[in-house]
Amino acid sequence: AQLVESGGGSVLAGGSLRLSCAASGYSVSKGYMAWFRQAPGKEREGVAAIDSTGSPTYTYSVKGRFAISKDNAKNTLYLQMNNLKPEDTAMYYCAALCTVWRGSPLTCEYHYWGQGTQVTVS
Repeated sequence: AQLVESGGGSVLAGGSLRLSCAASGYSVSKGYMAWFRQAPGKEREGVAAIDSTGSPTYTYSVKGRFAISKDNAKNTLYLQMNNLKPEDTAMYYCAALCTVWRGSPLTCEYHYWGQGTQVTVS
């Protein structure tokens, strides 16, 4: 399976970006998929996840600003990010196939990862 992210970039605080994650060899309609981010010097954190029914889970800091969605026909996962803040600056990764459940889809151990797309907010 392969996950390819796109849509990152540099924006001013308050701006918006939409990240995409195109999947091949894996169906986004199955199980959990998630977005993670990692800023320099910080641990990777789960940002948003979506289950097979489309039900989302968000980390507290992005609730009301980010929206995760997926298009099963296009086999693509999305992350709409609004009202971006400098603290959102990080490399963003999509992940698929939760293999080790640790109580939340945001802390699950995922098997497939994309290469990441950089988001910089100034």
